[in-house]
Formats: sequence, structure tokens, C-alpha cells
Amino acid sequence: MTKPADATTGAGRRIEKGVSSEAHSMTELLEIQQAAFLRDGIPDANTRIDRITRLGSLLLDNSDEICAALTADFGTRPAELSVTADVAGCLIDITHQRRGVKEWMKETPSARVQGLIGFKQRVRHDPLGVVGIMGPWNFPLQLTFVPAASAFAAGNRVLMRPSSITARTTELIARLATDYFSIEELAVITPTHGSGSDFAKLTVDHMFFTGSPEVGSSVAQEAAKNLVPVTLELGGKNPAVVDVSADIGKAAKMLADARMANGGQVCLCPDYVFVPEAKLGEFTDTVIAHWTENFPTIYDNPDYTSTINQKNYDRIVGLIDDAVELGAQKRQVIPGGEQLPSAERRKIPPTLLTGVKAGMKIAEDEVFGPVLSVYPYRDLTEAITHIASNPHPLTMYWCGDDNDNFKRLADNTRSGSINGNDFALHMFGAELPFGGVGRSGMGAYHGKTGFETFSHARAVAFSTMPVTVAEMISPPFTARDKRMAKGQLKMWSALTKRAQKKARKR
Repeated sequence: MTKPADATTGAGRRIEKGVSSEAHSMTELLEIQQAAFLRDGIPDANTRIDRITRLGSLLLDNSDEICAALTADFGTRPAELSVTADVAGCLIDITHQRRGVKEWMKETPSARVQGLIGFKQRVRHDPLGVVGIMGPWNFPLQLTFVPAASAFAAGNRVLMRPSSITARTTELIARLATDYFSIEELAVITPTHGSGSDFAKLTVDHMFFTGSPEVGSSVAQEAAKNLVPVTLELGGKNPAVVDVSADIGKAAKMLADARMANGGQVCLCPDYVFVPEAKLGEFTDTVIAHWTENFPTIYDNPDYTSTINQKNYDRIVGLIDDAVELGAQKRQVIPGGEQLPSAERRKIPPTLLTGVKAGMKIAEDEVFGPVLSVYPYRDLTEAITHIASNPHPLTMYWCGDDNDNFKRLADNTRSGSINGNDFALHMFGAELPFGGVGRSGMGAYHGKTGFETFSHARAVAFSTMPVTVAEMISPPFTARDKRMAKGQLKMWSALTKRAQKKARKR
């Protein structure tokens, strides 16, 4: 098994752990990892498991320091949230990768019947080489370490660039990583190396990005110049639909809680909700009452996550003000004696909007803050039409039974995932893929899907047949070749006619 202290560069010099990534440029780090990958070859299962385990140990051994750095970056962020999302939350998939890798990396045999006549086929699952991972600021560890575990499981080396917005957390991870990894295995890129756009220009073997659609588009364009494949995990305005079968109180409380996760700064938060018209008042009153109970204080409340920076604070407040100026109705939970929103603390009170219409900025833009828009509907078609006519979201929420209405919604809309009666439930399914569709992303990861994303399915075919394909397609073409060509047309024609006949019967 390759250990950090054992791991040479092209000329034979090995780089041990303890060497900082900041001792090299981004290009040099890429070259170091490429050389190490070629030198060591495809890692065995034990090596991969060891790397995945060390990744988890980095988080667990330093959880207190990590939580403190996250709180400092946000201004206010509860340690419990940081543990749940950015430390322990990573271990769900990290553990699954460690347990599954030995089986997933095995060659997969196929077409056993053809093998009996001498046409043997199988699929290898080979690593790509070096994977570049660009993470966002809202969950700077969850959204870098989880894909890194998948990349390690697939046998790759990793260049990781956490967000420069969460600068303290990024600096900490860069420092800690050298205690667990050689830069030949994992190198953490910091702002001293250059910008995110510089990182996107690297000729890695796969680029993984989590962030906004706008920046994701730029990353994809830069990667395309080098023919680097990309996985994009983006955002979008996630809709929720409350069915007539739903318990309105339970649905309102769940969606109220979901909207406030991490101060609303989660790509999976619900942005807007469709509620049966007759239940609109009950729903909105319950949301406000639930928020009021949960947040008796906000200004000095350490459990109330601050908006990450002034730019985003101003953007969210601007979306609310624009909607109200154009006719939307606003209800906010502001504890007595507190002046909110507060630019000083970057805290925006939980805000519920009704009467949102086309032309308002909040109807188009992903909020990424503590604001929930609510729409009434008389017929489910109204909700379906609205969702289907807008860019595909990362996820969609359904409150109600798993019934015909749910099937109708699922069949007539598109989204990266669907969650019923709870927030981000698909994140906890070990074998469920995580990814968007359309504007909310391309590609997926988590579980075996993550392993496959960072692997190359390499076809292997062997022949011991008496006739070669090369002979069949090369001149001279004999009478036998002509008979075989006609025979192929006859066979495929018969199969096609049979399929057409079955289709007509159906």
C-alpha cells in the first residue's frame, strides 16, 4: 500500500507528507500528481481504502478547529450545523466509498453467451488520473471532501480548491492536509495559487465544480478548451408542491425549517411553494408561527447563521425590496426590540412573500437566503405548468401521499431529484445519485455513481473465433462475404418487422 511517506516525482524524487502545497504553483502540483500517477500505476484496493480513511480522519481529528474556522468565516454559524453538514455529514458517503470500492473496481464480465463461441468481453474500471475539485462557500468541506472520496475510490489523485470566500477554513484545510497526505495524493489549492478561473484552466483529467450556473458555465467553457470533461453541481429555484392530501401543518413546518437551513444558504433549500388555494392562509400562518417559535432572538442568536458576506446580504435584501415595490406582500419574523435586517451582523429575518409575479427579480433569481415565496393553486396543472416552464431545478419537494398526483407532477416536470415530505432526504440514500439536470447541473456523484463519475469504463474484447472481423470488412469480397451481407440484412429486417408487429398489438 502506498503511504504518504513512501509516495517520487518523474526524476525519481519522492515527495513525503509535510510538504505544503503552497511550495509549488498549481501547474507544478498538477505535474507532480501526473508523474506520481504514471510512476505508481493503478492503485490497489488497500491503497484506495487507506486514502479514503485518511480523508475521514482529517475531518474527525480536527472537528473543533474546523467548526471554529467555519464560524469565523460566516460570522455566526452554529457548531452543531457545521458538525452535521461539514464533518459528520461527509462521513456518510466516505464510509460508503470505503466499503464499496473493492467490489466496484473489479472487472465486469459481459456477454457470456458470445464468450462460448470465442467472443469474450469485459469492462475494466480504470482511474482517470488527476481530478480537479472546485468547492463552494456554503458547505466548503461537504462539497469538496465527498467528491474527493469518490475520486480516491476510483484510484485518482486530487487537486482540491475550496472557496476563497471561506478563507479561514480553506487555510486550515490546506495546513492540515499535509499531516495526512503527500501532495502527490491530495493538494489543496489556496488563493495564493491564483483564482478559480486559473484553476479551471488546468489540464486535469476531470473537473468537478459546485456553485452557481453562471460560474459553472465559465468553468465548463475553460475546461472545454482542453477537452477536459466536467461534472457541474449547480443551483436553481427549487419548487415545493403541497398536495390536497397533505397535513398542512406538518408541511408548513417542514418547509419552514428547510428554508432556514444554514440561513437559507443551501442549494437544496425550497425557494417557492405551491399550496392549495383553500389552505393558503393556514399554511402561511403556520410558517410564521413556527419561525416565531424557533427564533425568539435573531440579532445575537448564535444559532442563526449569518449571510456569508455583504455582497450576498445586499443582493437578498434587494430581492425582497424589489418584490414589495412591485406589489408582493411581505411578512417577516422580527423579535421585539431588534432592528432587522442588520447589515452589521449580516442577518436577514425569516421572510415570507405572497403575491409574487413575473417581472419581479425574486421570481427569476435563486434566493440563497431566508426567504420563501408562496403561491396558491386551484388545480395541480397550474403548479406543473409553472415548474415545467422554468429552468430545471436541482431538487423538487412534494408534501403529501405517494399518489397519482405525485406521479403526474413527476411525469410532467424535470429536476435533479425529488424529495417527499422531508428536506434533502436523497442525500442520505447511499446508492442514490446526487446531481442536477439542465441548468441545475450535469453528471452526478455519491455512492457507486461517484465512483463511476471518476472512472473510465474501458472495454476489453478478445477473439478466438475462426473468422476475423478484419477479414470480413476488407477486400477482396468473396461470394461467401456477399451471402453473409445479405444474411445480415435479412436477419435485421425480420427482427424489425417482429418489433413493429408487437408495437401495433400494444
